[in-house]
Amino acid sequence: MSDINVGPVEGFSSDAGTVVDVGGTAVAVFCIDNAVYAIADRCSHAEASLSEGDVFDGEIECPRHGASFDIQSGAALTLPATQPVRTYTTHVRNGDLYITSNSSEDDR
Repeated sequence: MSDINVGPVEGFSSDAGTVVDVGGTAVAVFCIDNAVYAIADRCSHAEASLSEGDVFDGEIECPRHGASFDIQSGAALTLPATQPVRTYTTHVRNGDLYITSNSSEDDR
């Protein structure tokens, strides 16, 4: 997948996740401490929107059943989730945020 421009980085809130479309996939974007993270917007356990979850200490908590995922790797950290969620590489170029699917995770 190529880099996809999802808009000016300044348009993404540090208070909540924002859902963007990356090649037909809903991706949750979080701006935390001057870093931008992108993770698939669906919990691997219950199909809940991760963009609506709380972020703390590098983890995103599913708002439906409380499963936690590592925001950088997508690894499931707590039950009831046992499967990871896809993560995406982010970078800023000329003030715009670009997202790229991590190729090693394309089969997730």
